[in-house]
Amino acid sequence: MKLSQKQIPFIFYLLILLQYFSCYSKASIQKCPIFSCNPYEQDTIQFPFHVPRNQSSRCGYPGFDLSCGDSGRTYINISSKTLIVKGIDYPNQLLFVSDPNSCIPKRILTLNLTSTPYSYGPETPSYTFLNCSQTNVTALVLDPTQLPIGTSVVTCLSGGDYTVMTTFERASEERLVSERKCRVIKRVNAALLWPEMEEGFYPVDMSDVILQLSWGVPNCGDCLLSGGSCGFAHDSGLAVKCFFNDSAGLSKSAKYGLILGLGIPGLLCMIGLAYYASSRVRTRNQNQRRYNTELSPIIFPQPVILTVGLDRPTIESYPKTTLGESKRLPKTSDSTCPICLCEYQPKETLRSIPECNHYFHADCIDEWLRMNATCPLCRKSPHEQLYGAAGR
Repeated sequence: MKLSQKQIPFIFYLLILLQYFSCYSKASIQKCPIFSCNPYEQDTIQFPFHVPRNQSSRCGYPGFDLSCGDSGRTYINISSKTLIVKGIDYPNQLLFVSDPNSCIPKRILTLNLTSTPYSYGPETPSYTFLNCSQTNVTALVLDPTQLPIGTSVVTCLSGGDYTVMTTFERASEERLVSERKCRVIKRVNAALLWPEMEEGFYPVDMSDVILQLSWGVPNCGDCLLSGGSCGFAHDSGLAVKCFFNDSAGLSKSAKYGLILGLGIPGLLCMIGLAYYASSRVRTRNQNQRRYNTELSPIIFPQPVILTVGLDRPTIESYPKTTLGESKRLPKTSDSTCPICLCEYQPKETLRSIPECNHYFHADCIDEWLRMNATCPLCRKSPHEQLYGAAGR
């Protein structure tokens, strides 16, 4: 089937439409959708963490299960202890948790991280917990100047006739033992955080503080710092991979299905529409010839006017531009190619038409100008084409 000159632009627009749907599909399909326990806060849950009740098991790594509470809180179960997730630093692989009962010291005194993917860190000073039975907890809270340097009260562990204190200063520990007759309960290496920590102030009460944990496997920190996203490399197994652009989360079978699902229907649609357009043009030409035959016994040959595009040297003479990381163009509104409707990406090559200074993907505008001698947006004709037509 031979296509006429009038059918070529129609087929060209159909190819652009198919390319647009291909770009849209690749950007829309995600194996693991974005999820958050609290839609009103920016606490997006991503790999290696996931919520089994709301996400697929392939969205998270084993041992990184989370759950959502009725109040929008995010919870994690570590060593049979339920803790509140206060924040996750994915690039540095740090987890910040607090205790639902506002008593983190009680948790860390019995917390065993051996069978978990977590550890204390990265900086873990040694905290000494002491039972000071001859010390009045209320007096210490009201007058914290009685506390040695680096020492805090743990009111959630204290009772009416005893006070639990903690310190990470060895000199303060020796002073509490010698002067107040305190007894060492346990020494724990842990990373505890509180709001005034950066200012050098110690909390009077160490009960409601934040516990910092870290993890080493899977190692996704470098991937996230380089702008990628981390996920499983295959549909099975625990190997992880760093993905860039829109390819993250799409398995090989999903990519094949996407190509077949878009390519075959698009090809059939193109063939059907091209055949329909060809039939309409052929019927119209036949009617025109019949009309001319009835009007005159002599059929005069009619000149054929073809709309042709520009030659390759003329197209190559138009300026090219390679986008940087900022994707900045002279016109701030030029963020999408008007032909394929896909957003410009860093490192892509653009070409502009000098007469109107409109930008396009170089491949898109080259294909257009080979068939049309006008700008797709403003329809201005290049000066070279006008002069050439006048000479003929």
